Amino acid sequence: MTSPRQSANKKPTKKRFNKGAFYRTCRMLHGYLSAAAFLLLMFFAASGLLLNHPGWFGADRQDAEPIIVALDFDALQSARSSETPERAFEELVRDATRVQGQLKDASISDSDAMLRFAGVKGGTDIFIDFELAEAEVETSKANLTSIIHDLHRGKDAGKVWKFMIDITAILILIMSVIGLILFFSLRFRLGNAMRIMGATMVLFVALFVFFVP
Repeated sequence: MTSPRQSANKKPTKKRFNKGAFYRTCRMLHGYLSAAAFLLLMFFAASGLLLNHPGWFGADRQDAEPIIVALDFDALQSARSSETPERAFEELVRDATRVQGQLKDASISDSDAMLRFAGVKGGTDIFIDFELAEAEVETSKANLTSIIHDLHRGKDAGKVWKFMIDITAILILIMSVIGLILFFSLRFRLGNAMRIMGATMVLFVALFVFFVP
């Protein structure tokens, strides 16, 4: 039976770090993150390959024949005098015809206006003549290769798609860090794994120093 004095002198035991449980948790997280990012990794790997070889399938957009659209004269004059005429012109033209992309920039003078719309699926250039109350609309449609290129770069893809790219990058970074931690659970292969990592780093630096202009 333990005396009160012995109970008082007994120090609380510290919990030891459980390497086995830690590595099991890392493997579980790595597996789940891999499942979540599997298709995203495949897409960005394949699209990066296509981006590096744009001539494989052709990435030129197809330009449609320009069309002339008649605009309401009074509505056009009202748009000219608004606080944000480029937005008013955009609304006016969209009511009259189909416009591809989002408004990127506008150039407005006393007699005319130029609006440029851009998007992953295509773009539209619009020239508005104030005196004739007409708009010349030229639309370009993207093909599959150019769509993949723009999605990979996030060019003109919108905030939601760019947020998805950020999430993908974060997932890859976390997976890489967890994978690096798991190397230390490979007792008999750790040395080889570290040597391969070191050789890869040396190769990466050498390629940059000697072969990148």
